[in-house]
Amino acid sequence: MKLIIDTDAGVDDAQAIMLALAHPGVETLAITTLTGNVHIRQVNPNVLTILEIMGRDAPVYAGIDRPLISEWEDAAEFHGGDGLGNLRERPALTRRIEDEHAVLALLRLAREHEGELTLIALGPLTNIAAAVRIDPAFPGRIKQFVFMGGTIAAQGNTPIVSAEYNIWTDPEAAAITLAAFEEATMLSWETTMAHGFPWDQFNALCAIDTARGRFFRAISQETAERLRGVYRRPAYLLPDPLAMAITLRPQLIRQSGKFYTTVELNGRHTRGQTVIDYTGISGNAPNVNVIQALDTDGVYELFVNALSQE
Repeated sequence: MKLIIDTDAGVDDAQAIMLALAHPGVETLAITTLTGNVHIRQVNPNVLTILEIMGRDAPVYAGIDRPLISEWEDAAEFHGGDGLGNLRERPALTRRIEDEHAVLALLRLAREHEGELTLIALGPLTNIAAAVRIDPAFPGRIKQFVFMGGTIAAQGNTPIVSAEYNIWTDPEAAAITLAAFEEATMLSWETTMAHGFPWDQFNALCAIDTARGRFFRAISQETAERLRGVYRRPAYLLPDPLAMAITLRPQLIRQSGKFYTTVELNGRHTRGQTVIDYTGISGNAPNVNVIQALDTDGVYELFVNALSQE
């Protein structure tokens, strides 16, 4: 698999990137960054930190620093002010950001590896939408496009209660992107809520005594405390890692369906909500493979393998 990861490098992004960098047979051709969970000025060193911890090399390209139209609001409440759970000890960085802009890198790599690339978006879709606008042929050059975002039952996690954070942050970018790709795979917020790690599994991962395991524990603790204490969640949530897991191992998907999907841009109470035509009443061709259930135990195995490596 030739993989490009587009990320706003919060805690769950970091966990997802770790899965990709540890997975056999995956060549990460690029990691592109943008503002989302935290500002891109923090996202960039976060990605470089992950590469240091994993002992892996991949070119990192900085992208767009704000949504296309919307005012940006961070998610530091869940990811910490630095995006990595207020990580106290960071390794010295020996890698650097590339000079080429992320959007231009996406377009170049899509031409160089036409029909071969898997593109996974872990944050807002701003970079992807910009690539689409510059070159409308860009989506046709991508083999597979996966994104974490959206809602399938209007149960969101933003001030627009029916919208999920990544799509709500840049609804125009999401609408542009979904209109451009003939087929995408969507891992929604509600699917995340239904497929967390029970606390005993999470604690077992935190107990893995390797550099990777200790990093996982360090970046995850503040989020875990909030989920367990404030929100009384029965499990640790894994938005981006679940999206990465089904990308790396599609056999983990247990239930899915293809539906026409777009994004509401104007609703006072629904701006940023993903609108899914479950019945086909719109007459529009299905453009999104909506993941509804997956094998969480298989995802746990991916984490054990990734974190156990020295």
